[in-house]
Amino acid sequence: MARLKDYYDKTVVPALVKEFKYKNPMQVPKIEKIVVNMGLGEAISNVKIIDGAVQEMATITGQKPVITKARKSIATFKLRQGMPIGCCVTLRKDTMYEFFDRLVNVALPKVRDFRGISDKAFDGRGNYSLGLQEQIIFPEIEYDKVEKIKGMNISIVTTAKTDNEARVLLKLMGVPFKN
Repeated sequence: MARLKDYYDKTVVPALVKEFKYKNPMQVPKIEKIVVNMGLGEAISNVKIIDGAVQEMATITGQKPVITKARKSIATFKLRQGMPIGCCVTLRKDTMYEFFDRLVNVALPKVRDFRGISDKAFDGRGNYSLGLQEQIIFPEIEYDKVEKIKGMNISIVTTAKTDNEARVLLKLMGVPFKN
């Protein structure tokens, strides 16, 4: 079992029950899934960049990504329907907890001038989104083999009903918020 999953069961659940006074432990919010997305606009002119992004994302997440394709053609961007323009991975269960643990404890502290992440990026339904400027903050990526620095979006989907419940859940799980 993942270290963070064990921590959630033994420490976070009792703290949330105490704070929000849940009657049933099944009411306690939990992380449902983490979606990691890498949009590559440059893939229109250079299709080979998708292969590197897929390889790097598979290395970071431990799961093979799905290549996302354009839904419709946009002439001004020279984009045709069906062209590959990114890749994404949906993580659940143990792989999700392993990735979350590495993100919070290893990758985020390596960000330049890091003082915590914003606590205002909640969507109103208890989900949190985070954007990273560069993929090289993950220890699995070898800096010498990176062709181009690419950013990624990470969405953490929780079962929390409100943003406040999700904020407390993520804070107890170790997410370093600014305030």
